Parts: sequence; C-alpha cells; structure tokens
Amino acid sequence: MFESTSHEHNLLARASLDQCVKCTICETQCPVMAVTPAFSGPKFVGPQAERYRHGESVDHSLDYCSSCGTCTLVCPQGVKIAELNSVARAAMKKDHMPLRDQLISRTIMMGAVMRPVAPIANAVLANGAARWMIEKVVGVHRKAAMPTAHTRTFASWWKKHTPAQSATAGKVVFFHGCAGQYFEVETSIKAVEVLEHLGYEVVVPPQGCCGLPLQSNGIFDTARGYVKTLAERLNIADDVPIITAAGSCAGMLKHEAHEIMGVDDPAVLRVGGRTREISEFLLDLADRGKLPLDFSPINLEVVYHVPCQVKGQGMGKPALELLRLIPGLTVVDSDATCCGIAGTYGLKKEKYDVGQAVGKPLFDKVRDVNPKLAVCDTETCRWQIAAATGAKVVHPVWLLHQAYGLS
Repeated sequence: MFESTSHEHNLLARASLDQCVKCTICETQCPVMAVTPAFSGPKFVGPQAERYRHGESVDHSLDYCSSCGTCTLVCPQGVKIAELNSVARAAMKKDHMPLRDQLISRTIMMGAVMRPVAPIANAVLANGAARWMIEKVVGVHRKAAMPTAHTRTFASWWKKHTPAQSATAGKVVFFHGCAGQYFEVETSIKAVEVLEHLGYEVVVPPQGCCGLPLQSNGIFDTARGYVKTLAERLNIADDVPIITAAGSCAGMLKHEAHEIMGVDDPAVLRVGGRTREISEFLLDLADRGKLPLDFSPINLEVVYHVPCQVKGQGMGKPALELLRLIPGLTVVDSDATCCGIAGTYGLKKEKYDVGQAVGKPLFDKVRDVNPKLAVCDTETCRWQIAAATGAKVVHPVWLLHQAYGLS
C-alpha cells in the first residue's frame, strides 16, 4: 500500500485516466507481458489500478514495467499509461529505494570513477569472477551489457579542438549527455564534426546529467534538480537549436521531464522545445533542401533499430530515412518493439532474462542481416544489442560521417 501525493502525481497523465475503455490494445503490444507472467500488464497496473492508489491497493508487479512507452504510443484513446506507471512506481519505491538503483542511476559518477583507471575498469567488467561478485553484492546481472570506459573524455577533446572550416550556416548548441562525455566519446566527436562540416558553429556549454536514469528508477526529486540545472546551462539563447546524439537524453528534455515528473520550469520547457536529436535535425535540413547530399557510397546492408526513447518523442524514424539517402547502403528496419535494456531495466539481475527475451527478435534479425554491424540511436540500446549479438553497433552519425568523407 502507498499514498500517492500531489507532488508525485503528474496531473496531465492522471487526467487521461478515464479515457481508458479497456480495449486491451496496450496489453497485446506490451513486450514485457509477452515474455513473462511476472507483469500483470499495462492496463491492469496502469489506468485500472490507478483508481485505487489513494491508500487502498497496489499491484507490485508494476515494477516489471520497463517504461518502454509502447502502451502510451498504441493507445487509441490517448491514455498516458506508461507515464501513470512510472509515477506510481516512483511512489511505490520511495521509502525503500534499492542501493543498486541509486548507484546505476549516477552515470556521471560512474564515468568519473572509471575514467582514470579505464583499462583496469574494463578488465574488471570483462572478468567472470568479478561480475559474479558484482551480481551478488550490487544486483547487476553478471552478463548484462556494460559500457566501455575511456581515458579521454569528450570535454578533453573539445578543449583542444579547432573547427576545420568557418561557420556559415549558423550556431547550434551541442548537448553530449553523460554517456557522450565518458563512454560514447567517438559518437560525440563525429556528431560535432558532421555539424561543422555542414557549416555550423558548434557551442558546447558546461553540462550535467539530464536525470533520465534517476527518473526511470523512480528517484524523481533528484532528477528534477538535475534537469533544471542542465536546462539553465543549455539555454544560452532562445533562438539557438540544441542538437544531441544522445537520443534518450533528448527524450528527457522533450518529454519525460514534463509528462512524467511534472516539471513546469520555464527554462526546461524552452530547452525541450529547441532540442533535436541529430538525425531529426539533419532530416529536417534534407526535407528543406538544405542538406548536402554529396555522399560517398557505403556498400553495406545493416539493421537499424529505433529505440523506445526515440519513438516516445513522436518524430517517426528520422535516422532510417536519413541513412537511406546514402548510396549503396541498404538499411533494414528491425521492426522490433524494444531491445529489452530500457535504460537500466535489463541490467538488473531479476529482470535480465526478461530483457533478453524481449530483445530476442531484434538480436535474431541482426545476426541474420549483418552479424558484424548494426545501427541504433541510443547508448544503452547499442550496448545491449552488441552484448547479445557480438556486432559492432553504432549511432547513425557514424555512417553519415563516413559518407561525408570525414572518417
């Protein structure tokens, strides 16, 4: 039992509650419900249970909701099911937040600790005995996908970087995200080089965590503080686009901060309205005839997977359309609902097998089409697909970077 406070409840989500007509479309499309009986389903733990959450009852199986957002996307009535579930889970866990969930939500802390000892950290995470101990003590599954630590950060590269050409297309702010700072440094670098190749002046203000890992684990108060601070730092001018290669972090600014945590801070709303994932930004340029299409051919066939966080932003599959402009490149849509990682969900020892079962159709397609290379927009999804298949999994900007002759 728990009492949901007005502070914890997002009124926008709750306002959609009575639009549910119990059609069960959300349950037929839920990737978690399809692979485990541990989850009672989005309708049952969402709009149905929400009516009884003022001190009467709660179904604790809602902790098995992965927050992939599929239920909200497919609901014909516009019920914000995933958002209701996220808020309810945060309230349920508030008084007994596991230490593991606290630790894996601190991406900056992880990156800062691992960076100075990157070779040792990587060796430890590749060691079976060490991973067994981590599973027993912390609760992160021994086979779960882990990031690769680097001694170089994006900030250290940026400090020494000199743009290759003068800016003629205008100014953009680059938001690298925590993973783009510590673990996906090469992706951040390639994104900046593509933007500069197109004539943009790239500005990189001091940044911080957007709070998404905290939000997805139900640590709302800290996440609210993080996203407000980040928005203040990114909001250098109202007319400057904010571009990122961190698709999940873009989703936090554009969707989760407001729709799940109820953040109405003006700076967050302004920044969210100007934030664009880099593929979304570049496809818009292409649609307006402003993107140079002088691509060199890339003779490959690859699977592209659109992550749940990108789907939740309601922008379709811009990376898929963009990559298909490159001559010689055959891009196969994964058509998979979810890869199973769902941020930190698939790391947890009790949910690892669920995440693997959810991702299996995607993993099989990658192995069938090209077991060496696949494409995906968000960091944890790339790590999940790579760990499950052995393929190298890159952000779409890697292929654009190559097609522009920048690699």
